[in-house]
Amino acid sequence: MRASLIQLSVDASESAEERRHRAASLVRDRAGDDLVVLPELWTAGAWSYDGWDREAESVDGPTAVALSAAARQAGTWLHAGSIVERDADGTLYNTALLFDRNGELRGRYRKIHRYGFDTGEATLMGGGDDVVTVPTDFGVVGLAICYDLRFPELFRGLIDAGAELIVIPAAWPAARLMHWRLLTRTRALEEQVFLLACCAAGTHSGIHQAGHSVVVDPWGTVLAEAGPDQETLTADLDMSEVTRIRTELPVLHDRVLGITAPAAR
Repeated sequence: MRASLIQLSVDASESAEERRHRAASLVRDRAGDDLVVLPELWTAGAWSYDGWDREAESVDGPTAVALSAAARQAGTWLHAGSIVERDADGTLYNTALLFDRNGELRGRYRKIHRYGFDTGEATLMGGGDDVVTVPTDFGVVGLAICYDLRFPELFRGLIDAGAELIVIPAAWPAARLMHWRLLTRTRALEEQVFLLACCAAGTHSGIHQAGHSVVVDPWGTVLAEAGPDQETLTADLDMSEVTRIRTELPVLHDRVLGITAPAAR
């Protein structure tokens, strides 16, 4: 299969609507790909806390409408990154959307681990509680977002749910690029999955983004990595490698401890 990661930049001089049009155009240009991935909160800006309430939308709002059409026109599965979702009760969520080749919404994941240490996302948004995987024509896709990378128990939950490929949209700060590179390789290696991590480029509210989107195979080998300002990264994946590597080195079979926390005493 062929996958492309599009490192959209967020510039304050460009409106969210203009960015939607630009993103949709870039997706349409990837006709022939099997999967296209966008970064985290690219419409509102992942660090633009003061604009989240204004830019919040439903899962069938303007971003979903534009990118559903783009996925259908390109004939590709599209991970639309994430949006600021407003639930019916008014709660905001950092929500990832996955569309199939016909533009149908096939997966929705609300970010479980909220970043901010009692500020920002941690206080302004609700947290999800569902581990989400989606069957596709090229394998089972697991969904996670940015800060989730630091929590291995989620990734064990994803492979327990059948994930063979995990997609992570992000707005990871450039100041912690070393962590990004280490954690993306580690999660792919320990779960024996392909991992596609798409990080925004540019600057979000003064926070310089890492870029360096990456495709890692189940052996922990980096198949492709973008530069900080490169817009699109494309890689070919042989999904049979998941089964081959899990058979050759059956570490997942040898697991002893589960992911359930021990009862309090």
